[in-house]
Amino acid sequence: MAKKFPLNPKHPERICWGCDRYCPADSLACGNGSGRVMHPAELRGEDWYLDWGIEPAPESPKNAKL
Repeated sequence: MAKKFPLNPKHPERICWGCDRYCPADSLACGNGSGRVMHPAELRGEDWYLDWGIEPAPESPKNAKL
């Protein structure tokens, strides 16, 4: 089962959203000196998921239904 993906997390800047690991921004496991991948809400705004055709999960509306 895939991890839940939050639609609008409280502090997206604290986490890297580039893979399923969701590492802390100051301790990235990807290595190679890579930078943190921003959450789509940081880039596109709070309603980012509407443009992408993603629906909130009925059992957990704060998470994406993937």
